[in-house]
Parts: sequence; structure tokens; C-alpha cells
Amino acid sequence: MHEFIEAFRFIAHDGAVPGGPALPSLTHLALETLKVSAIGVAISVAIAVPLGVWLGHVHRGSFLAINVGNIGRALPSLAVLAIGDAFLGLGLTVVELALVVLAVPPIVTNAYLGVDGVDRDLVDAAKGMGMSGWEILKRVELPLAVPLLFAGIRTAAVFVVSTTTIASLAGFSGSLGDVIANETSYHFSGVLGAAICVAALALTVEGVLMLVQRALTPRGLRLEALERAAVEHPAAAVVT
Repeated sequence: MHEFIEAFRFIAHDGAVPGGPALPSLTHLALETLKVSAIGVAISVAIAVPLGVWLGHVHRGSFLAINVGNIGRALPSLAVLAIGDAFLGLGLTVVELALVVLAVPPIVTNAYLGVDGVDRDLVDAAKGMGMSGWEILKRVELPLAVPLLFAGIRTAAVFVVSTTTIASLAGFSGSLGDVIANETSYHFSGVLGAAICVAALALTVEGVLMLVQRALTPRGLRLEALERAAVEHPAAAVVT
């Protein structure tokens, strides 16, 4: 319990270590962690969403989409760092490579499953109304795939924020990983405090993306989810 008290005191003092040298503030390192994470997630979304959505739209490539996810989950980020260092050297580039390799698989898999799982009757009805393939994707499949698609993005974002601390192992200075990897300067309370900050950042990002998902999900799907929850858990159902 004493260590947790000291860890929260470290957070309250913005990472300052009494009697220690001047070190980057905890706020600065947290913001840098978010920046590095945001770059990794943005690159992953730009790569994975179009690929997964297209495969789901044409109803092909299930083997590729699902197995990319399995391979990505099985490949350790430290192994990617080690291999990347040999070709790219130390620094931010190899860190982002490791984060993208970690984040792309769940996004690809969920984007594919979300679009591929849209009711075929709805797609046939849209075709009967004269919609083109692009219009069906934009106005029917993508809106209905939002919940599953964002579930993949949220999962990837939490993975990325939690893993960004490995940046210090790749020679990139400026993330909360600097604190976690430097117990000598920050002491155990500082390491624990930084770990708590990483967990808080991951939960915050998850919450923000959940709100974005809610805003983008068609109202009909939200009502359907509420009705299903009311049937399965009557006491927990909340009407919005």
C-alpha cells in the first residue's frame, strides 16, 4: 500500500523526484506517448480499414483477414523491434513499425467480419433500388459494420497505447517507457506511477473511441442493442 501511495504522490508531483536531477515532466511524457500511439493507430487504420472493408465487400479473403489477425497476435512486439533494428536502426520509425504490426491484425479482421456479416437481404434490396457497389458499401454495409469495425480499432488502440512503452528499448526517448525503464532515477514508486498513467491513458482512449463509435452507429442499431439488453438483462437495461 505504501508503494501505491508513493506512486500517486509521484503522479501528483508531475514526475518530479525530490533531490534528483531535473527530468522530463510526467505530463510531457504522457503527451508524447499519446502522440506516438496516435501515429501508430492512424497508420494502422489507413492500411487495415480499406483492406478489411474491401475484402468484406467482395466476400473473399476470409482466410487472409482472419489469419492475419492470428499471426499478428502471435508475433511479439519485441521480436519486431529486434528485426526492425537490423534494417531500420534505432529510433521512432522502428517503434511505429512494431506498433503497426500489432494494431493492423484486429482492425483488418473486424473490418472484414463487420462488412461481410451484413444481412445479404439488405444488400439485395439496395441493389434492387439501383444502388451501385460503391453506394451499397457507403450507405448500407459501412454504417451497419460500425460497431464491429470500431471494436477492432478500440482493441488495437488499447494494445498500442499499452505497448508504446517499448519505445525506450528502441532508442527513442520521450515516452512513459523512459520512466518504466529507469528505476534507478525514478525509483520503484516512479515506475509504478508511470505504469498507472499508461493504464489510465489506455482506458481514456478506449472511452473516447467508444463515444465516437456511439456517435457513428446508426440509431436503429443502438435501439436494437438496447432492446436485446432489456431482454437478456431486464434489471440492467437503461433507456436513452
